[in-house]
Amino acid sequence: MAEFERQTFNSRSANAAMIDEGLRSYMLKVYNYMSIGLGITGVVAFFFNQYVMANPAVAELVYGSPLKWVIALAPLAFILVLSFGINKMSAATAQLTFWAFSTVMGLSLASIFLLYTGTSIARVFFITAATFGAMSLYGYTTKRDLTGMGSFLFMGLIGIIIASIVNMFIGSSALEFGISVIGVLVFVGLTAYDTQKIKEEYLESDGAEIMGKKAIMGALRLYLDFINLFLMLLRLFGNRN
Repeated sequence: MAEFERQTFNSRSANAAMIDEGLRSYMLKVYNYMSIGLGITGVVAFFFNQYVMANPAVAELVYGSPLKWVIALAPLAFILVLSFGINKMSAATAQLTFWAFSTVMGLSLASIFLLYTGTSIARVFFITAATFGAMSLYGYTTKRDLTGMGSFLFMGLIGIIIASIVNMFIGSSALEFGISVIGVLVFVGLTAYDTQKIKEEYLESDGAEIMGKKAIMGALRLYLDFINLFLMLLRLFGNRN
């Protein structure tokens, strides 16, 4: 009997070790996808801005015509494609779509180099990276269930979107400041919440193909948390040109 219990315990320990190793590998894949996506976005944004500024005719076309709305809204189209079409894609196609999204997002964010100094952009980026890293680590390690917090944060996100749309018409600096402060709190919380959900998705393991697509979607969620946190902090602490 004692031998049976010892074998059972050893088997459970081995299974737990395999899960831990698999989880670390899975989370590393998610973070790698997210980091590469952010790298693509940053490089594209920087060099696209350099090209546009060196060509006044292109600058007028990009920022002085309806094309600016196409560039601004194109990332949303890719998010919708990934969100609603991921089940019909292969993991490889989903990965290529994510890289394409990261590229288009770079085109959309190129204008921040016109609005803010390069030094303040770099400073806020490192602040964002440190904050994101700390909250993602919390979401990964905490034993607390963050599901309830997720519902509250989602309502806050909806409020930010509505307030941002309203402020496009009224142009209130006070409202913009309020949106930025609340936005920082919301995306800090979402970073921890999404990290925990991504971890839980691994524990509900499926086949390798499905897990590959889940890793892409997890990277997309963390990417969006990072970008939005960065933009909110940039509004608060960025030095304008």
